[in-house]
Amino acid sequence: MPTLSVTPQAGVGAEVHGVDLRRLSPEQVDDLTEALGAHGVLFFRDQDLTPADHLELALRFGPINRNRFFTAHPDHPEIALVIKEPGDDGNIGGAWHTDHSYDEEPALGSILVARDVPSTGGDTLFASMASAFDALDPATRAEISSARAVHSARHVFGSETDVYGEGNSDYEGRLGNAAAADRLDDAVHPIVIAHPISGRPTLYVNPVFVVGIVGMEREPAFELLRRLYAHASQDRFVHRFRWEPGSVAFWDNRAVWHNAVDDYAGQRREMHRITIDGCRLEPFEPAG
Repeated sequence: MPTLSVTPQAGVGAEVHGVDLRRLSPEQVDDLTEALGAHGVLFFRDQDLTPADHLELALRFGPINRNRFFTAHPDHPEIALVIKEPGDDGNIGGAWHTDHSYDEEPALGSILVARDVPSTGGDTLFASMASAFDALDPATRAEISSARAVHSARHVFGSETDVYGEGNSDYEGRLGNAAAADRLDDAVHPIVIAHPISGRPTLYVNPVFVVGIVGMEREPAFELLRRLYAHASQDRFVHRFRWEPGSVAFWDNRAVWHNAVDDYAGQRREMHRITIDGCRLEPFEPAG
């Protein structure tokens, strides 16, 4: 079996070569888990995964977290369909965010497989929240060291929202189940977590799902969050991944943000996503 190679990319992530994702050995699964912890997102080229292969691959890394809001694959309900048709105005995921941060035990990560990509455009941006934390000034680190943020899905997927909710006809057939979002309790997570694989201090807030900071008034909280978001989205922390047929990305939702670029009007894009269960997140405790 060929030895896999891991090539770090600018900003965040690594390209992995010398591996067939349909035929991973236990040692390769361990190697990829370690690489995911080190790099935040792994990129693969020239893979040939059927939907059944995609599902089997995800199960090598943990139980499946079945998405409640995306339209599911007709034969494999664990696969969420992320589709934009030529006539659709808006895309799904077109802002910096972290999947499932609104859950009490946020998802480990997602494996996204390219099925139909536009001839130009449709890239995905990824940003490193570990590198962003490392570059914070000491005063900001102290300010957020014990802070906790409130994450919610209701304002995004719920029935009262104008983002993806029932009132937005452009997403009919692509997203649904607003009632489940309405019933979902908010989750509270540390703003600085100890990453479950690497142990690194990592920012864990994002512009889409965070709705406040525990114990802070709304305006001071959002002023702090805006500063963190502006810092974390700097180009030095970002990698732009260009999709091709056969491309696969496996990202760690605890380590990176992602943002699907909506720059392919009039073209079709279809991606298949499987999300893997994670764990409760613990605050980072500096040594000593």
